[in-house]
Amino acid sequence: MDPNEPHTADPQSADPRAKPPHATDAGRSGRRLPPSVWALGLTSLFMDVSSELVHALLPLYLATVLGASMLAIGIIEGIAEATAQLTKPVSGWLSDRLRRRKPLAVAGYGLAAIVKPVFPLATSVGWVFAARFVDRIGKGIRGAPRDALIADLVPAGQRGAAYGLRQSLDSVGAFVGPLAAIGLMVAMADDIRAALWFAVAPALVALAVLVFGVREPAPRVESSAPRAPVGLAELRALPGRLWLVVGLGAVLTLARFSEAFLILRAVDVGLALAWAPAVMVVMNLVYAALSYPAGLVADRIGTRMLLLAGVAALVGADLVLAWLPTVAGAFAGTALWGMHMALTQGLLAKLVADAAPERLRGSAFGLFNLATGVALLAASVVAGALWQAVGPSATFVAGAAFAAVAGLGMLLGPLRPRHGEPSIR
Repeated sequence: MDPNEPHTADPQSADPRAKPPHATDAGRSGRRLPPSVWALGLTSLFMDVSSELVHALLPLYLATVLGASMLAIGIIEGIAEATAQLTKPVSGWLSDRLRRRKPLAVAGYGLAAIVKPVFPLATSVGWVFAARFVDRIGKGIRGAPRDALIADLVPAGQRGAAYGLRQSLDSVGAFVGPLAAIGLMVAMADDIRAALWFAVAPALVALAVLVFGVREPAPRVESSAPRAPVGLAELRALPGRLWLVVGLGAVLTLARFSEAFLILRAVDVGLALAWAPAVMVVMNLVYAALSYPAGLVADRIGTRMLLLAGVAALVGADLVLAWLPTVAGAFAGTALWGMHMALTQGLLAKLVADAAPERLRGSAFGLFNLATGVALLAASVVAGALWQAVGPSATFVAGAAFAAVAGLGMLLGPLRPRHGEPSIR
């Protein structure tokens, strides 16, 4: 424990009577998660149906209809995804400042819903880039407050399950979206523009579930609101374990890049255009199936071995995608990619929630996403440049090399935070 960190910031050291009602009830039940956690998961599910329907078709639209290069696609995807991550520090800090999470989550999901019709209306790469940029700003606004809200709703002993459940439901939407894209492409004779219109309805449903289904616990009464975590005093209030998790997340993100390259690889090795989104169906099916069990296991045995297994899965995915240039290889590599995501993403969120002081929890998630956003931008740009200059195999071999270095560091390094704080186990 950092000696500069207020004792009241740790929900486990505070008076149990001061916990939000949802968290207290969840802790007593031992297994049941609050309805609001399920509602947040369903919100993610419906929004991911919408977003992944778009995401599954957009690389194909850019490459085959608008004639964008692989480098341009890498830049667009990298900037879009990095924008979401770079926005999260602001929304996370603001949610701490206001001591309210839900209004910002509503604003973020609302912005993403409003911009969805722009994709089928776009007629140039510039319009697609602008729509993708705004859509990811919406994701950035909602991400850190939503993740912090989950931690507010459950006790520490259920966070792995809570984040795993949300990630699983999110991933269900993420494979339903590409599956819908396949059906629409077949039914509409590869008319991508017409298929994109179907992304509007589930986005609106997601917004309605959030507004009417999520109950935010009342904030605790504090003497003053926290300042932005940019001053020396606030940086000291963030424990060393959190900085360790931020660094770990950034390194792991450098080892992967936008899933758009999975779709493009499938087409590159011979998969028909209409069936290209099937690789995302496979990835997210594995992602959804394993995320919740991984969270449950992490609550019992810790996260380190699961994270190492996730890194190994990413190395395997990249090598299969690089060295088996067949449709079967594309699907196998994509399945391993989904396993990697399931074994890392929810667990990293759990580590952030466990390490962060409660009053700076939103800021902590924002800081984590800032670091991973910069890493994702770099990874996607490098992936696109390697693909264009050398070939697709080089992109995935480079990813495997980065992942191996990250895994070696986790395996050999002590992973110890500041003196007196618990290490990542």
